[in-house]
Amino acid sequence: MYKLVAIDLDGTLLNQYGIVTENTKKVIKKTMEKGTNVILASGRPIDSIKTIAKEIGIKDYFIAGNGAIIYDIQKDDIMYKKFLPKEKILEIIKICEENSISYNVYTDKAIIANALKYNVLYYQKENLKKEESKKTKISIVENIYEYVKNLRENKILKITICDENKSVFQAIIRKLKQIEEIEVLDVSHMSRKTIKQGTEEFVIEYYYTEITAQNVDKWNAIEYLMEKLNIKKEEVIAIGDNINDKKMIKNAGLGITMQGSTKEVIEIADYLTTTNDNEGVAKALEKFCN
Repeated sequence: MYKLVAIDLDGTLLNQYGIVTENTKKVIKKTMEKGTNVILASGRPIDSIKTIAKEIGIKDYFIAGNGAIIYDIQKDDIMYKKFLPKEKILEIIKICEENSISYNVYTDKAIIANALKYNVLYYQKENLKKEESKKTKISIVENIYEYVKNLRENKILKITICDENKSVFQAIIRKLKQIEEIEVLDVSHMSRKTIKQGTEEFVIEYYYTEITAQNVDKWNAIEYLMEKLNIKKEEVIAIGDNINDKKMIKNAGLGITMQGSTKEVIEIADYLTTTNDNEGVAKALEKFCN
């Protein structure tokens, strides 16, 4: 029996419109009723994940910031944290500013940006469908460097770098990889998100990477939970679609990825389910847990 299932959000549990279908919610509920602990493992900040966890009935834990945080839902508190050091954050911001490349800073509670672009635009459009208390907090500031420099508490999970031009994107990645004691996620394909506005749809496409503190990833956070819950590696399922899910998919007892996932993840997965728009998570849980 599998005792723990870790599920990524964007591109995995959520469909292209950022929705968890009613059938998927029922399957997750059935899985938990059978004694399997289901957790979310995402790059999003706390409040954004908390809303989705509540919606689908997850009551114990979730992983935020790609493994920078484990959140205890019952205690409403952070139980595990690995934040980016402020001096590293400022060094990264300086490089981005000097090269005129788009970036966002993710704290435990909010996304800091200087414009509604790329992934931030997607979250802002997603917010339009939510009541005020459930929205992902987005802070638009004129000078991110000064804003971060003056933060009293450093609770920064990650920085996301975005650009539409592949050569510009790859050039900035090379510079960022020269910084010591950080993790630069190796993403080389375009992210594609669909935004629905009334009866019309439009697509946002961009290259992106995510930067975290050293040794921060979803699998390290899962291992921390495994030890706490006395769960073996063989009793864990990990479901994801992208490079930031690769380590957990590779190391879990059963690694599952979505049809249409990035090639590197498909190559190491134990099982390929259907797409996120075809309830791939529900189908996988039905097959292996129910």
